[in-house]
Amino acid sequence: MVIPAAEIDATGLHVCNIAGMRRALAGLAATPQYVLTDGFPVRGLGVPALAMWKGDEVAACVAAASIVAKVTRDRIMTRLHGRYPVYGFDRHKGYSTPSHMRALADHGPCPEHRVSFANVHGLADGCLAEPGSPFDDAVAGPGRDGAGSAAVDSARDVARHAMSGQFMGGELTYG
Repeated sequence: MVIPAAEIDATGLHVCNIAGMRRALAGLAATPQYVLTDGFPVRGLGVPALAMWKGDEVAACVAAASIVAKVTRDRIMTRLHGRYPVYGFDRHKGYSTPSHMRALADHGPCPEHRVSFANVHGLADGCLAEPGSPFDDAVAGPGRDGAGSAAVDSARDVARHAMSGQFMGGELTYG
C-alpha cells in the first residue's frame, strides 16, 4: 500500500500509516487470523491484533515486512529519480542528506515532496532546516551497516524472494 504525498500532507503521516495498514489488510485475498503491528496498536482491523514495540527486532515476520517496505520505497525513489533527477532520489532514497537538502534549496520541492515535512515546509518559510542528519550520501538510511538483531537476520531469508523483485508478480505494492 503506497499512500500519495498529497494525502500524507492533508491528513498526517500517522493517520496515513494506520489507514494504509487497514487498506493493505482489506486488499488481501485471504483474511489473516492474527495481525502483528510494529510499534502501535491499530484498531478497526476486523481481526485480533497485537502491537509489538520494536516488532522488527523481535518477530521475523515483522522484520520481513519492514524489509519489503524498504525495498518498495527504494524502488519508488529510483523511479522518481527518472522523473526528477536533480534531487538524487536514487542515492538518498528520500532521507534528509546534505545533497538532498542542497537540491531542495536550489530547486524547491517537486510534486512528490511532502510539504508537511519540516525541511520541505521550511522552504516556504525561507528557513530550510540545516543539514545535521547522521546520514551521509554514501550510506543513506538506518540499518545499512549490516548489523541487526536475530529477527532481522532471519527476516532476510524470509524476504529474499521479495527482494528479488518476484514478489506479487514483480510489484511490491497494493493498490
